[in-house]
Amino acid sequence: MRIAQVAPLWERVPPPAYGGIELVVGLLTDELVRRGHEVTLFASGDSISLAKLESVHPQALRLDSNVREYGIYEMLQMSRVYEQASEFDIIHSHMGCVALPYGNLVKTPTVHTLHGIFTPDNEKMFTHARRQPYVSISDAQREPRLNLNCVATVYNGIDLSTYDFYPEPQDPPYLAFLGRISPEKGTHLAIEIAKRSGWRLKMAGKVDVVDVDYYEQQIKPHIDGKQIEYLGEADHEQKSALIGGAVATLFPITWREPFGLVMIESMAAGTPVIAMALGSTTEVIAHGKTGFLCNNVDEFVEAIDQVAQLNRNDCREHVSKHFSVQKMTAGYEAVYQQILAERFSQNGHIKSASRVSVN
Repeated sequence: MRIAQVAPLWERVPPPAYGGIELVVGLLTDELVRRGHEVTLFASGDSISLAKLESVHPQALRLDSNVREYGIYEMLQMSRVYEQASEFDIIHSHMGCVALPYGNLVKTPTVHTLHGIFTPDNEKMFTHARRQPYVSISDAQREPRLNLNCVATVYNGIDLSTYDFYPEPQDPPYLAFLGRISPEKGTHLAIEIAKRSGWRLKMAGKVDVVDVDYYEQQIKPHIDGKQIEYLGEADHEQKSALIGGAVATLFPITWREPFGLVMIESMAAGTPVIAMALGSTTEVIAHGKTGFLCNNVDEFVEAIDQVAQLNRNDCREHVSKHFSVQKMTAGYEAVYQQILAERFSQNGHIKSASRVSVN
């Protein structure tokens, strides 16, 4: 099959540190190549892939201080993708709304993975293009009221071979927090949980420009280098060691997280996850086996006392069974096959009546 994978340009594929979408795209693209597909990856020019790489800019846009209008490069990328549409059997976009205006202009079908959340603004575009085929990354991510043509849910996957297994947490014990330092990720709640429970907390993650005030006002004053440590933005090896050595990883989100790679990365290392019961967390964590689902800070504090009862082998096995790159890729292959089989439906659009079962 000839497949175009279209990735955001903000980060390299795969990302050197933080970048969940780019990590997933990189893993999926390489696995598709290994399975014999002819894949072209549209991404930043510094991306590393087994596929043929095409780019409109030589490096990740966030690394180029000369870039002022991000949208221009997105338009250039979309133009390049759809000018070559006839060369592909299917186009797989990870770009959110950006590819939607192009999807009905060519005969080659485009499938869109919904990596983000719906907003009052982007809902207008999704509703306009509701009949194009979509893949959700969790059932909780969906918005039935929008009546989008979601043909499947395909959970994100990771390469377990790149995560060392930690049969025991490190000594002295600590809790881990990994992710953007932002209100949505609940960094402030992680600190509150640590202080109320008396545990040490090690945090790693990037601070986006929009979250600088949040970091300065609500996070930085609590960082003492003893009980509360901030390690900055971690690369793959550093974050693997951080979560692998922890007693538990805290995931106290305050929004409907569409998926949350941190959860499966932590469990892959053998570390249980204590998460807020919001969004996808109820689909990713096996409550009482690979972690705990909580509704407030009090429940987080109580769960920490119970986490030692969990089997760290069960955590890794859970990821191997449900969230491997192989399972994710097989899910997307099934989606591609369905879309191609239905491309000649009566009205020229993908039919919405059927749904691929991949999980």
